Amino acid sequence: MLAITFMVLMIYFVYHSNLSNYQYSEVKFFMKYKPFEIYKNKLKGPWVIICDHASNFVPRSVADGNLGINKKEMQRHIAFDAGAKGLALELGKSLGAPVVCSNYSRLVIDPNRGEKDPTLVMQLYDGTIIPANKNVTNLEIERRLDLFYRPYHDAIKNLLGSFENPIIVCIHSFTQQLKGKKTRPWHVGLLASGDRRFHNVLLKSFEKEPQLCVGDNEPYIGTSPGNTIDKHAIIKERFNTLIEVRNDLIKTDFDQKAWAKLIKNNLLQAKEYLDG
Repeated sequence: MLAITFMVLMIYFVYHSNLSNYQYSEVKFFMKYKPFEIYKNKLKGPWVIICDHASNFVPRSVADGNLGINKKEMQRHIAFDAGAKGLALELGKSLGAPVVCSNYSRLVIDPNRGEKDPTLVMQLYDGTIIPANKNVTNLEIERRLDLFYRPYHDAIKNLLGSFENPIIVCIHSFTQQLKGKKTRPWHVGLLASGDRRFHNVLLKSFEKEPQLCVGDNEPYIGTSPGNTIDKHAIIKERFNTLIEVRNDLIKTDFDQKAWAKLIKNNLLQAKEYLDG
């Protein structure tokens, strides 16, 4: 409701205020802006690809587009999952699956958290203080939920509603080492939250890849109430997996295509096994 009211006010100001060219272009951008992107491919199966942390973009409606950290920090894993969007798009093409991507930084508000999760709006992440979030109010969090988080999840919900039995594949990337922590040994990790029907079969398939160190609920625990998998898969009892690829392994287009092929092959093998 807040988002709709805001849009109505924006339209009013466009027609009833003397805006500068710069201000007018900003208003036009915001009116066209969506907090998600959907890439539609020619459908070949039940797959739906989701990339929660696809972007490091900070809309001007949040802290005037600047969270108070420098460009180098905004290129780190704290702001988005580097390489994940390219990988998700390549996987979508090869599987013939739609791809839903977020269109805002996880530092604005994290789409892969429950609405009541204390890490929904991060104030400190891997040693970096986020000044624009330091004293964030409940009212501001609610505003960001309305402007970014809820429209993103509504888009996923609407897309999934067009599938009879979708298999949800969430694509993420992780950094090899957090500050002050041990180096992570895994090349790829598969995360599961309660429902391990698809996960267990897919994990066995990946573990047959001799060159890979594969993590089971690594480098994170898959259980997180209200996150994307929980919201759109677990509650609906849909097959699902969350795949985490180490971000230094998917830096280039070539790497992303190679990983997309590897993931596709294992996904298809898992589905074939479950289909009997």
